Amino acid sequence: MIKHETIEKNIGLMILLIIIVISGGGLAEIVPLFFQSSTTQPIEGLRTYTALELEGRDIYIKEGCHVCHTQMIRPFRAETERYGHYSTADEHVWEHPFLWGSKRTGPDLARVGGRYSDDWHRAHLNNPRDVVPESKMPSYPWLFKNKLTGKDTEAKMGALRKLGVPYTDEDIAGAREQVAGKYEIDALVAYLQALGKTHSVYTNKR
Repeated sequence: MIKHETIEKNIGLMILLIIIVISGGGLAEIVPLFFQSSTTQPIEGLRTYTALELEGRDIYIKEGCHVCHTQMIRPFRAETERYGHYSTADEHVWEHPFLWGSKRTGPDLARVGGRYSDDWHRAHLNNPRDVVPESKMPSYPWLFKNKLTGKDTEAKMGALRKLGVPYTDEDIAGAREQVAGKYEIDALVAYLQALGKTHSVYTNKR
């Protein structure tokens, strides 16, 4: 039995033992999740993002929207009453990367789809204070000017299929046509309107 005093005086040994303890605890928590259907299988009726929604998601990440707006409703009454049903892992099995988090500068957007009209989102993204006077969110006027070519959309969908997202050959073949010529604002609004609406198990709480 190693004496406590020996561990305290030997920094190398202490570091090794700390790593062993943390690794053991981490494995005990993480490994079982790989065998639970609630974390590895998609929720009933889950659909993939359309080509335009997928491009919108990339714009959402590129513009840093995910830094201020999480997509993870925690199972607390204060959150479920405001945002809707709490988030579950099986809703996000096809998300790469997933956008969960707990920091919120702005409201959670996990179930924002359908809560506002397309026109509201456009006005909000052009100048947030036009619709939310107290908003601290920056404006994104360039989204209305930048056009998408769709030249990489098929490749993105193909890469996601390799990760398990069930895109069909038809989905991939028609992706560029669905995206080409659309503005970035069109894609981003399409993505926002899809949040919480890619399956019918949980509905938005209005």
